[in-house]
Amino acid sequence: MQASASTFLKRRSWSSWLADVVLAAMVSGPFAAPFLAASGLPILTQISEIIYWMGQQVCPQPDLGMTMTASHAMAVCMRCYGTVFGLVAMRVLYGRDRGQSPYWLERYGLWGFGLTFALCMFYPMELALQGFDGWPISNVRMTLFGGLAGVGLGAYLMPLCHRYRSEA
Repeated sequence: MQASASTFLKRRSWSSWLADVVLAAMVSGPFAAPFLAASGLPILTQISEIIYWMGQQVCPQPDLGMTMTASHAMAVCMRCYGTVFGLVAMRVLYGRDRGQSPYWLERYGLWGFGLTFALCMFYPMELALQGFDGWPISNVRMTLFGGLAGVGLGAYLMPLCHRYRSEA
């Protein structure tokens, strides 16, 4: 077991490591920001300000972030965080089969890209539907629609980001 794990780690490319670091930051940052801000410690509040600024740059509704502490919400809305959940789920699946299953859309070329695009449209569709009275704002709904978009995006991107060097 040890030999196969070390072989696996050696075969990972730098872009795979970088993609995992970015994904870890996307998972932990928005969640940690309210706790860092509530700490009151100067360096931690500065870090939280950076995270909140980044959230405002990528999230269309950062003010709808879920409240985590008495006076601080997450740095992004639950739709954005749901997208990250979808990406994490696809990363876990890719780590298990390394792109051998038929649901990895990258292998289908333009058709796979089209399906990815269709799945990613769940994100703006839910955002647009919030403008109607019959579609109230719901964190659960936002997370689910964001998750579908993340699954679609991850099904296409994970094989591209996590290529493995062939065994020599």
